[in-house]
Amino acid sequence: VQLQASGGGLKQPGESLKLSCVWSGNVDYHSIAWFRQAPGKGREVVSCINNADATHYINSVKGRFTISRVNARNTVYLQMNSLKTDDTAVYYCAADRAGGSYCPFIPYEHWGQGTLVTVSS
Repeated sequence: VQLQASGGGLKQPGESLKLSCVWSGNVDYHSIAWFRQAPGKGREVVSCINNADATHYINSVKGRFTISRVNARNTVYLQMNSLKTDDTAVYYCAADRAGGSYCPFIPYEHWGQGTLVTVSS
C-alpha cells in the first residue's frame, strides 16, 4: 500500500491551501492522519479522522483547518485556511487499518512521503 501526499506549496499568510492524500490498493483504513514537522521541531499530529468521520485537530489549527475523507476515491483532504507562518512544515499523511485508539494516539502503520508547505510574506 502506498500513500501519496500532494498539494504543498508556497503561500502568503492568510491564504489557503488544500492537501490531498491518496492511497493505492483496496484498503479499508480505520483512521487517517495528517502530521507535520517544522524545521528544527518534532513531528506533531495536525488532524485525524476515523471511519465514523470523527475528527481531531490540534488547538493551533482549530477553526482554520478541515480534514475530510472520500473513501470512494481513497482520498483524505486537509483544507488549510488563514495560513500562518507557523504552519510552515513538511506535512505527512498516515493511515492505519486497526484503529483501536483515539486517532491522535494511534501508531500509524502506513506513511506517505511529505509535502512541503511554506507560508511566508
